[in-house]
Amino acid sequence: MTADPNRRGGAAVGYLTDLDPVEAGAVRCLRLWADGDAAQRELRRELADRLGPLQGRAAAESLNTICTLCAMYGRRPLMRHSACCPCLGADESCFATFVAAAGAGDREDAMLMAAMLVRADLAPGLVDPATRLGLALRRLATGVAPQPSRPPAEKLH
Repeated sequence: MTADPNRRGGAAVGYLTDLDPVEAGAVRCLRLWADGDAAQRELRRELADRLGPLQGRAAAESLNTICTLCAMYGRRPLMRHSACCPCLGADESCFATFVAAAGAGDREDAMLMAAMLVRADLAPGLVDPATRLGLALRRLATGVAPQPSRPPAEKLH
């Protein structure tokens, strides 16, 4: 009996507690995005609440772009564990490292990891949204307050 090659990315390689907050956030986002419309709506709402409406929407759109490209052009389907599972799968680890590297400004490393996720010609299209998502997750991890959605009104003296 041979192993299903599409399942190999689901092998547990660690635990979510092994990850830094940005990486763990990336895995959580991936899992919730893959759980369908209701989970995606809840994630969008949470991002908007925690980052502000504009930055939250931008983070959610970046995640959607990444996951859609991975689903459409992935080298194989990304395997994931359930949203509440404490384990970290191999594909989830790659995804987390990719988003964290992009958010940290390590474009070359992010590009290499993107090429492991999707066809090489589409890898550049993953890096910019991963950078935006990684930066948003860094803001969440550091507790940086959200930026106002529009500039404050000027005071008249």
